[in-house]
Amino acid sequence: MKITLFGIPNCDTVKKARAWLTAQGLDYQFHHFAAQGVPAEHLKRWVDHCGWETLLNRRGTTWRKLSPEEQASAQDAASAQVLMLRHPSLIKRPVVEWPLAPGQQITVGFDATAWAEHASALQNV
Repeated sequence: MKITLFGIPNCDTVKKARAWLTAQGLDYQFHHFAAQGVPAEHLKRWVDHCGWETLLNRRGTTWRKLSPEEQASAQDAASAQVLMLRHPSLIKRPVVEWPLAPGQQITVGFDATAWAEHASALQNV
C-alpha cells in the first residue's frame, strides 16, 4: 500500500509535504482535490478520525469568501462535511492516509516530527 497525500498542488504546505516525502524516499500518490474531487467516504473517515473542527479550514480565503449563512451552516460533522464536499479548498491541507494500523493512519497538516514517526513505523511494518 502507498501513502496517499490529498491536497492541491499550488498550496505551499502541500509543496513542503511533497518535498519532504520525496526527500525521505517515500513512495506516495497525490490526490488533487480540485481535479479529482474529494471522495465522500474518505472525508467521512477523516472526520471520524480527526474531527470536523480539525479538517475545516476557517483561516483560508475560501472560508472568508463564504456568506455568513454558509459559514454558520457548519454546526456539526454532517453539516461541515456537506460544506467541505461543496468547497474542497475548505479542507485543511494536506490530508495524508498512511498505510498503518487503524488509529495511526490519518494526519492533517504538515508536521515533520509526526511524519517522521509515521515513516519510521512504515519501515517497521
